[in-house]
Order: sequence, then C-alpha cells, then structure tokens
Amino acid sequence: MPRLALSDDFVADLISLQRPVQKEVNETIQRFRSMTVPQLHASKGMHLEKLERARDPRIRTIRVTKSYRGVLLAPDDGSELFTLLRVAPHDEAINWACKRAYSVNGATGGLEVRNVEALEQMETYFETKAVTTPARLLEEHSDAVLRDLGIDDQVLRLARVCVTADDLTVMAPPMMPEDQYEVLWFLADGNSPEDVWEQLIAPRGQTVRTAQERPTVTLSEAILNTPNRIVEVTGPGELERILTEDFTRWRIFLHPAQRRYAYHPGFNGPAQVTGGPGTGKTVVALHRVRHLLLTGRAGERILLTTFTNAMASTLRDSLALLLGEADAHLLERVDVTTVDSLASRVVREARGRATKPLSAAAEKSAWTRAVAREDLPWTEQFLSLEFRNVVLAQGLRTPEEYLRCVRRGRGTQVGRVQRARLWRVMERFTADVASRDSATYTQLCDHAARNLADGEPRYRHIVVDEAQDLHPAQWRVLRACVASQSDDMFLVGDPHQRIYDSRVSLSSLGIHVRGRTSRLRLNYRSTEEILRWSASLLDGQTVGRLGEDDESDGGRDSLRGYRSQLHGRVPTAHGYVSQDDELRALVRQIRTWIEEDGVKPSEVAVCARFNTVVDAVITRLRRERVPAVAVKDDPGPEVSGVRVATMHAMKGLEFRCVAVVGVTSAVLPFAPHMTPAEVDSVQHQADLLAEHCLLFVACTRARDALALSWSGERSRMLDPVVG
Repeated sequence: MPRLALSDDFVADLISLQRPVQKEVNETIQRFRSMTVPQLHASKGMHLEKLERARDPRIRTIRVTKSYRGVLLAPDDGSELFTLLRVAPHDEAINWACKRAYSVNGATGGLEVRNVEALEQMETYFETKAVTTPARLLEEHSDAVLRDLGIDDQVLRLARVCVTADDLTVMAPPMMPEDQYEVLWFLADGNSPEDVWEQLIAPRGQTVRTAQERPTVTLSEAILNTPNRIVEVTGPGELERILTEDFTRWRIFLHPAQRRYAYHPGFNGPAQVTGGPGTGKTVVALHRVRHLLLTGRAGERILLTTFTNAMASTLRDSLALLLGEADAHLLERVDVTTVDSLASRVVREARGRATKPLSAAAEKSAWTRAVAREDLPWTEQFLSLEFRNVVLAQGLRTPEEYLRCVRRGRGTQVGRVQRARLWRVMERFTADVASRDSATYTQLCDHAARNLADGEPRYRHIVVDEAQDLHPAQWRVLRACVASQSDDMFLVGDPHQRIYDSRVSLSSLGIHVRGRTSRLRLNYRSTEEILRWSASLLDGQTVGRLGEDDESDGGRDSLRGYRSQLHGRVPTAHGYVSQDDELRALVRQIRTWIEEDGVKPSEVAVCARFNTVVDAVITRLRRERVPAVAVKDDPGPEVSGVRVATMHAMKGLEFRCVAVVGVTSAVLPFAPHMTPAEVDSVQHQADLLAEHCLLFVACTRARDALALSWSGERSRMLDPVVG
C-alpha cells in the first residue's frame, strides 16, 4: 500500500478551498491510500500522470475534480512514500509543478524545493550585472565552507554572483530553497560559519561537519526529516486532525525567511522588525522570546509586552504552545502583560495603594472643571491632546520647560501668554484627578517611568509587539526597565496599523535601532486578493515610519513590495436599506462560511466600530441559533462560537473569515474623534489617518474571506474599493 505525506503548502491550499472541494480532496486521499502502487498507476479515475515539461522527473499529478489537480512527489528510492505538494485549479497546478524541483539538503537532511526556472533566469541576470563589480557579497567564504553548510551547485553559483544583500533578497523563498537561503542570509549578515552551524544546522540533528563525510540521505528519509513542513497521513482520521490543528499551528509557525531575525545570535543593542499585517511579526517576537529563554541565564527575566489585554492573553497562550511541555518551566521567567498594566503595578508598589485609571468621560469632566476659570478658545479634546501629546510625551515637569518646548505634531500656534494659561489649566487638571486618587493611563506611565528611573532594571530583555501604538511615556517605562546593552530590546510593529495617535522618536528616548532594523514583506496570513483590497483603503494616506515622529526623522513608510502567495476570493462589499436587512445578510454569509465552506464558528469573526452594533450582532446571531461570543469576554480556544468585537479589539487577532459591519459615514470617520481642520490641521490629518488605519486593521484580520457591509450611507473611506 502506498504511504502518503502532506506538505504545509498542500494543507494551506486545502483549507482555503470551499467545503465541497475539500470533501472531494479527502475522498481522493482515501482512495489513494486504499490502492496498491500498481493499482494506483493503472487507475483511470485517479489519473496519476507524469508531466513531460516537469523540471523534476518525480513530479506527478492526480485528478481531484474535473477542474482541480493534486501535485505529487513520487518516490525514487524503492519506498512507497508519496508526498502531496499542492492542490489547485488544473492549469495553475500544472504550471506550478513544471517549474519546481525537489532535493535533499546536504547539511540538514531535510526536503527542500526551488523554482528552477526562476533561479536560472536570476543566474543569467546577476552574472551579467556582477561582471562590472569586483567585490562579491560572500567572497570571504570558500566553496567548501558553503557546501559544508548545505549549499548545492545551483545555489552556490547564485551565491557567487550576489553583490549586495538586496541581490540575495530577490531570490528569497519560495524561489530558493528555504534552508539554503537562510544559511546565505546569516552569512551575509556577518555571522561566522561556526555561528551558522550552531544556529541552523546543529539543531536539526546534524553532527558531521563536512559534506564529504556525510552519508547519503534518501528522498523518503528527507521527507521524514522535515516534520515542521511535512506530515505523514497515518490513519483515516489524520487529515481531519491536520485540518483541525492547522489554524493553531499557523499562529506559531516560523517561516525560514523569518528565522534570521528571531534566532539572531545577538544584536548589539535594540533591534526592530517591521512589516505589514500577516507578515509574521508577532510570531518572530514569540520565537525571539524562546531564543532568549533557551540561550539566557537561569535568573534572567524577560518582559513580553503589547498594547491590549486581549493581545497579551493571546501572546501568553501562543508562547506556552510554542515552548511545549518540555520547556514549559521557562514561562516562569517571562512576564506577559501590557505596558499600562506594568506601569500601574510600578505606581502601586511605589505608593502602597492603587491609582484608579480615569475613564474617558471622567477625564472630559475633569478638563471642564479645570478650564472653568479660564477663557480659552479650545475644547476639552484640544486640552487633552495637548497634555498627552506634548507635556506627557516629552515628560515636561515645569512651566519653563513647556514654554521652551517644540510642540511637535501640533498644528495650532500657541504663544507664550497662551502657554502660561494652558499650563495653569493643566496643573489644575492634574491636581483635581490626583485628589480623586485617579490618573489617565498615560499619566500612570509617566509616573511609573519616574519611579523606575532611579531603581535597578527589572528585566534583562524586553520584547515589544504592536510597537507602533505605544506612547512616548510608555516607551520611557520600557527604557527604564532594562539596561542599555546587547539584546536589551526587540521591537516589532507596523506603522500602517497605528490606530492611536502615538508618534514617537525612539532615538530621543535612548532606543537606538539604526543599523538593526529589518522589514518583512511577505504576507503569510491573508490572500493576495484580501491584501490588495485592504491596502487600497490607505491610498492617499501618508504613513510615517515606525519609531520616527516626523519627516525629518527619516521619511515615510510604504507597502511597496508587500505581497502574498496565497490566493482566494475577492472581498465583497454590500450596502443595505436598514440594519435589519444588513444583519439578515450577515447571518446568511456566516452560515455559508460554516455550513458550505467548512469553517469552524471560532474561526469566523464579526467586527463593528462600536459596542452598540457588537451587541446587536451577538443578539441577532444567537436568535438565529448561530453561536456567538464577545471577544471582550476573553473566550478561550475551547469555547465554540463566532467571535464578535469592536474594530479596536480585533487588533492582533486573526481569523479565517471576517465580516466588517456598519461601515457607514456616521462612524468612519467618527466626527467626535476628529479634530476639526480649522482648529488644528496637523492633528486633523493624524486623526483621519488613524481612522483609515483602523479600517485597514479590521480588514486584514481575515485569512481566507472578507465581507464588508453597511446600512444607509456608506463611509467615504470605502471609495477606493467600492467606487
């Protein structure tokens, strides 16, 4: 009987298919496993076919449906182990299969794949380009050294014509074999061959250092040596188990192109990784924590922090899953919390009692009381932003400091007399809330940073997720928690997901990442259709780089080159006369995803701008007997039900299918959150960008399917995609 293994590419294809096609794939797999090898070759229904134009003679295809084909790697070593590589529409599957070749990595003994046709074209191009350049990227490393690290003939030729690191990046996986690309990148990044061996080869179980002395590894052995990307189907329920576990595995799977950041031997100071949604930034952060735990000393503590409690909870669960039972004890050395929670704890320890965080309504009332005796031409919103984005952002302590400061990010001119009056109002505000034993979250961070400044560092390492939304006061807390040294801080974030007005210059706070900043451009979560559709929502918006508060700090960020290799359905957007009609259509859409596409309820999410619509959605779904739970109630993974949340609460989460409802002109942009342009044009643009980013974040939570809707007048922010 033939044995069958499934590659991660095949599983990714399968879970993106509609339920009827998934069912036929499952039936094809069961028929395949029930036949003998001679029956398999003779079966007209299976139609096992060798491709004439295939670059790898072991590539085969099989019929799944009239329009879908499966791509197989057939054994050539006397075994009966076949590997399903892809399942795709007929022409797409054939085109993909003809260009690929599989091989065994000489160092790791794992199975690897390359796009032979593309690499040959690259070789010709870079040979011509390199003729005029005497210096080469990897010239200090001999052929023997590269072969010992698993570099084969074709990749070696390509390595020899690379002049810059950008040349190497062009050939990134899936063009070049992942393990070999990783080796070349580590070397190009300045690591020694010994470091590369210890980081990449030795952990895979290889003990023989020279290529000439290693025994030959067969194809079947290589398949079994690659458990992170290939799994064998060992029983009739194995496929269902793989599909059930895949979405969880997806959350912590580290692609080889990301490994050089997560498992870098050591950064000489703070390091930063940026990238668009779905590029794996959070996974890189989790693996960085794992690396620091495994290589650090027993007593060293690590802080893993993010912006919201929901994201902190998800990080904690994902880190536990990543470490597994063998290393579960290492969790004791990690604090997983938000910066605000950390700051509250620091202040509580210093004061001996807790300080109550101030609600938005209570803060507005406090500003109204503070301004009562001053005839100022500004609203409570202006005062709050001035206090938050100027005074607390810069840590100003005296009226003299406020008079001298540069009000970066504020578009309204304020003279010396007006500043003096504003300072009096802000003093009354702080005295008022202090008398009530309260403070805003930003104030708490400001207090905590001062309390920490004179103490001993609390952590050896700090890893920050969602770095784009942290306020300067929050950054001061983190900077005070760890001493300036190698590997002190590791930051990941995306300025296109900045949904709070928290512009910051990291260098001004003693966090210097220049020379240690990298960017991820390959989306591993969403389809290209969702990615392009969502990115167009930001058309015309100017986004500053992460950690740089204005244009003088280094310019603007871009999604150029950001891409996905997954493909699926184009997102939909529909308007309705009433909310009742919109919710009725929502129920139909969710039932289609669950009943026809085979998506679990917990892998479906619905989000809206405000809790009033969230509550209406939950009520309607439950009335229609569709299980639904609120994300704010922190349902665990064991709780079934469609997840429903505000757009803000969706941050950092991901789902197979997402419906964004209530996208009307009344809530996006939301006028009460917008500074009028005539009051402060700079702040108005910042507020508008935050609204666009919020919708962008909500849409990019979707992996396979995205549907938007509204009742009444739709938001003009949808103009780039709806017209």
